[in-house]
Amino acid sequence: MTTHLPRVVVAAPGSGHGKTTVATGLMAALRARGLGVSGFKAGPDFIDPGYHSLATGRPGRNLDPFLCGEDRVAPLLVHGAAANGVTDVAVVEGVMGLFDGRIGGDGYASTAHLATLTRTPVVLALDVSHMTRTAAAVVHGLATFEPGVRVAGVVLNKAASGRHTREVWSALEATGVPVLGVLPRDSGIEAPSRHLGLVPAAEREEAARSVRLLAERVTEHVDLDAVLSIARSAPDLADAAWDPTAALGEAARPLTSGAPRPVVAVAGGRAFTFRYAETDELLRAAGLEPVVFDPLHARSLPAGTAGLYLGGGFPEVHAEDLSANAGLRHDIREAVRAGLPTVAECAGLLYLCESVDGHEMVGAVPMVGTMGPRLTLGYRTAIAPASSVLGVAGTRVTGHEFHRTTVSGTQHPGPAAWLLDGTPDGVALDPAGTGRATVHASYLHTHWAGHPHLAGRFADAVHAYAGSTLSHVSSVPAGSQRRAS
Repeated sequence: MTTHLPRVVVAAPGSGHGKTTVATGLMAALRARGLGVSGFKAGPDFIDPGYHSLATGRPGRNLDPFLCGEDRVAPLLVHGAAANGVTDVAVVEGVMGLFDGRIGGDGYASTAHLATLTRTPVVLALDVSHMTRTAAAVVHGLATFEPGVRVAGVVLNKAASGRHTREVWSALEATGVPVLGVLPRDSGIEAPSRHLGLVPAAEREEAARSVRLLAERVTEHVDLDAVLSIARSAPDLADAAWDPTAALGEAARPLTSGAPRPVVAVAGGRAFTFRYAETDELLRAAGLEPVVFDPLHARSLPAGTAGLYLGGGFPEVHAEDLSANAGLRHDIREAVRAGLPTVAECAGLLYLCESVDGHEMVGAVPMVGTMGPRLTLGYRTAIAPASSVLGVAGTRVTGHEFHRTTVSGTQHPGPAAWLLDGTPDGVALDPAGTGRATVHASYLHTHWAGHPHLAGRFADAVHAYAGSTLSHVSSVPAGSQRRAS
């Protein structure tokens, strides 16, 4: 069985050429035509998919061969295109330059690698603000550098004038790569940035307006029919869709009629914007109910909470407001200390610490977090030095780090959560003395679609907690019968 999925990859010679502008604008413009559009991001980036979600009305998803394995990339693409309605066209935003991948990996996990794995034609976004005829040399080089990568068109970005555009366009004719459109300089369609890149869409009240403006600009300046023609020229995919139930294997739990699902409280809102869409899907396939709560405003954990998932985000930006929500912090601290199965990644680690930049946090992990001058960024191979709620000792996974904060212990808390390329990271804690570490907190982001055994292990712990006497006593702390707001 094959899948007909019209699709394009939006790539560039490097960062800063306007990939997000072009990709998000295409998604929004095609959706405005009445098409079903699915958005994807190459690599581990959490921020761009937030803009994709605004543009498409569907969850933004990530495709990454390092995090999930080469054999899962196309199945995840097919799954993502079908998971939230009919997809007429999929748009995949690339990462960095077209051939830039894992350091030392000879292009592994690059946009070109992803395009090759999925046999997807490439549309280039090219900033021509500081070049004319050289643009043709750049496009020619990208189109011919690596066999199997099909560069099917180019969108010129930040064109200065009609004369400038004509000079570039004329030079490009010799490459045989058609110009699909020309976007003028317009600072009004660029998302603001800060210490870790673009500001997440969930933190920008004007983000939806920006996406609408992008749709208008792209509709006006880009030949959407030509883009659709390229997308429809992509060959059918022979890969079956990734299935969370099949991925979990024995850890999957079919629904029992009338039986309630144990609740996993999932941090969301402006301070916790990073998690992969497949995380929730795996939790549901494991018989759990992920319920999103906002640590900035929720008065308590969701009723019936039997597990806690704290993903990534920017708690350092919202530290003062997170600290001000003292009631929720108290509820979480007491629940975690009582053995609530808890997974915390990056922002989640910081939130569980005693403080961040002097602002009091949950205090379930005896560490303090501080902002630093240095960005820690990159793919990692990790091994669990001890068993925990997330895996047995010796579990090996792939992941990535992306942070400017550091944490240091106020006391020796316990074994590391992971060894990242041999370096201890985070902590695995057994605060209730259960004999198994029920808290797994680290800087490492993992994609559970690539390592479904992590979801299965966590789900087993949540089910056990929900069914124990302890869960009835302490999974819902005092006052938490109130629903999370």
